[in-house]
Amino acid sequence: MLIVVALGLPAAVPIAALPTAASAAPAAGAVPALGSVIPAPVEVRPVAGADFRLGPLTVIRTQPGSAAARAVGDQLARALRPATGYPLPVLPAAPRVLPTISLLLGAGEAQLGDEGYRLSVDRRSITIRANKPAGLFAGTQTLRQLLPQEIESRTPVRRSWSVAGGSIVDHPRFAYRGSMLDVARHFHTPDEIRAYIDEISRFKINHLHLHLSDDQGWRIQIDSWPRLTTVGGGPGTGVDGTGPGYLTKADYRDLVRYAAARHITIVPEIDMPGHVNAAQVAYPELTCDGVAPPPRTDTAVGYSSLCIGSETTYRFVEDVIRELAALTPGPYLHIGGDEAHATTDADYLTFQQRVLPLVAKYGKTAYGWNEITQSPASANAVAQFWDTATTNPTVVAAAARGTKVVMSPANKAYLDQKYDRNTPLGLSWAGYIEVRTAYDWDPATHLTGLPASAVLGVEAPLWSETLRSLDDIEFMAFPRLPAIAELGWSPASTHDWESFRARLAAYGPRWTARGVDFYPSPQIDWS
Repeated sequence: MLIVVALGLPAAVPIAALPTAASAAPAAGAVPALGSVIPAPVEVRPVAGADFRLGPLTVIRTQPGSAAARAVGDQLARALRPATGYPLPVLPAAPRVLPTISLLLGAGEAQLGDEGYRLSVDRRSITIRANKPAGLFAGTQTLRQLLPQEIESRTPVRRSWSVAGGSIVDHPRFAYRGSMLDVARHFHTPDEIRAYIDEISRFKINHLHLHLSDDQGWRIQIDSWPRLTTVGGGPGTGVDGTGPGYLTKADYRDLVRYAAARHITIVPEIDMPGHVNAAQVAYPELTCDGVAPPPRTDTAVGYSSLCIGSETTYRFVEDVIRELAALTPGPYLHIGGDEAHATTDADYLTFQQRVLPLVAKYGKTAYGWNEITQSPASANAVAQFWDTATTNPTVVAAAARGTKVVMSPANKAYLDQKYDRNTPLGLSWAGYIEVRTAYDWDPATHLTGLPASAVLGVEAPLWSETLRSLDDIEFMAFPRLPAIAELGWSPASTHDWESFRARLAAYGPRWTARGVDFYPSPQIDWS
């Protein structure tokens, strides 16, 4: 159980005993309580009378000689300047007489790992210490939530800017905390993807999985197979023919850089051996009969398959893996593998036995949907569990051989599923997913027989069959994504629906101020 210690209290107070629900949500203009952030921190220790006030003389001091710490400081300053109107200079050193926000590396605390941080607030200063720059960035995201909600204003607001006194020690439960965006069924522009990156980074999400190919479209430039984008990503592609477009290599590299600056790793996915109709329209030689299939703009699945016995297939696959691996500095390359109903079981195993090692050949860790665990070659891979069942002996057996698992059960984590029967967007094949459904499960115990040590983390996929705009993305992702983010970051002992819904209610005005089109769930008493 998370322990919150307040100055002057006779004993430690469990978080469950603190005010929850509407009583815990600060009124407009109020100073947020030290532990009122999403995801919930590991340890919170308030100190009465030690609030820090941000003012026109406040400076941001970053670790001397560290360009990465300076970059985090610059990001923080850019985030705080519009609403405060303060200059907030970023310096390697600061006079002791000035109020200071310090971002320092070298915490030397093993418990913090690469992404954890320690945040201390007193009347004179705020200090965030971390072992690595990712921890500093995470600490600044917490700090932004600890400032009054008006900090999201794009123009100066006349008010005092205080942060509650005390300390926070925080670090993630799982190493992998992801969101997936499908740009194949409907292409979303680089600007839309960047906007999504900005929002998910606030909740300490550290991976963005881009679903780059499917039956309805191919969305990444591959030089050795140029018609993949000119045909597979051209006019008339996407569900209902309304989602054409693709990422050039320059677009993709820019997204990788943009995400990395927010400590998010891009995970690219090329789905195969199924979900390949768009590729076969562009290159008929990828079919067994050499005849191009008709383009598909519907939402059916499971009808397409690469020709498993053809060497052209493996030349194509290796070219795509090679070019995509060269573009991607992150460790993972996702090769899909789901819903390959048009591929026989024997052919599926043959394909995976050849393709999984190709990913390693080009220096990446293979990653695929949970069907890849049928192959012995998945022992060194990551499997993404998307099933709605809570038993899967094949995945459990693969984990015993070494496969790591990212948990994305469709009936809990799929952000494309409707909230209820009246939701204008989304699907419902996995059921309706309200905010509490997305929150009330445990990735470590969800799959029977899977040891917690095999769970690498969680991911919230957002498929785009019904999406057309950034507003659509935001409406389906928020407020459910913060629920998944908290499952991935916060200790299991902090898992408490009433606390979460109160903190989420208090966060709502921040989305409103930024123009984020979130779903106003009736389960939440929005501030």
